Amino acid sequence: MFLGEFRHSLDDAGRLTLPSAYRALLPGDVYIVQGLDENLMVLPPERFQVLYRQLQRLSLTDPVARQLRRLVFAAAAKTRVDRAGRIRIPQDLRRRAGLEKDVVVVGVGDYFELWSPEGWQAQQALLEDAEANAQRFAVFHLALSEDGSEESAAPPGPAA
Repeated sequence: MFLGEFRHSLDDAGRLTLPSAYRALLPGDVYIVQGLDENLMVLPPERFQVLYRQLQRLSLTDPVARQLRRLVFAAAAKTRVDRAGRIRIPQDLRRRAGLEKDVVVVGVGDYFELWSPEGWQAQQALLEDAEANAQRFAVFHLALSEDGSEESAAPPGPAA
């Protein structure tokens, strides 16, 4: 699982050294796609295949579905993790995400994201608003139980 936040720099060839914790999770090839928030998403092949299958199920007659396919696939790149643990990020993708020299690498579970420091700072400002988060994320009905049921987090009441 990709966890944590790391700060790295691109070299002159547009290569990014991956966090060492991530290297063991990657088989060699990765897919880089434009993210939905002025960032890039880096996916292992099996996660990219899941995304691909989901997008292929969308109707070709739906103009929004076609736009989403273009967003994901038009600039997507397959690249290899080299022996030094680096990936090359194509110039067009770097431009789309505003990546120049410094990059913030953010774990998001099954994949990780690449952000410009300014973009990540703006994203963090949104995420640090606890009141807005409570309203924004309530729709997801998150539960920590395996079956998704709402287990009570309240301590048991006094014994009768």
